[in-house]
Amino acid sequence: MTMDWKLLSSKYLFKDAWLTARADKCETPLGKIVEPYYVLEYNNWVNGVAIREDGQVIMIRQYRHGIGQTLLEIPGGTMDPSDPSPLFAMQREMLEETGYEFKEWVELGTIAPNTASSNNYTYMFLATGGVKVQEQQLDHNEEIEVVTMPIGELQQLLLDNKIVHSLHTTCIFYALLHLGKMGMK
Repeated sequence: MTMDWKLLSSKYLFKDAWLTARADKCETPLGKIVEPYYVLEYNNWVNGVAIREDGQVIMIRQYRHGIGQTLLEIPGGTMDPSDPSPLFAMQREMLEETGYEFKEWVELGTIAPNTASSNNYTYMFLATGGVKVQEQQLDHNEEIEVVTMPIGELQQLLLDNKIVHSLHTTCIFYALLHLGKMGMK
């Protein structure tokens, strides 16, 4: 038996560049009507663990207004409608935020940030062989500090729960597993 709901109607409540909210009317397989069911529409996102040629991990520090804190994170951002692929978007974001280009890229997978109420996905990457080729090219609302550290320090930050952005934590775990730097006990 399918558990998928049938979408009966949608009404947009708010549309803006960074946030679109809609109210759906749905019917469950058992015939129950669920109304309203709120959905937030976002562009897809990308993020990536970045490692320089010398093995240092490139992190970024920036203020996150949603929780009112300055956080240590991995590079990433929103896919633009003109981006032909998630990899292209990640390469663009990495260059803009850090000034680095990378020799090798590994796709680590795709996750859904909030399956209950958001419609988008996050594409995760590992970039290695990083070389600085330019200065940062930040958006008008971005203030980003580039921070480098040994991979062991990143592992410890993760184990100590010091990386709080869940999408970034997930990507870091996948990257460390791929690199053989995070064992499963």
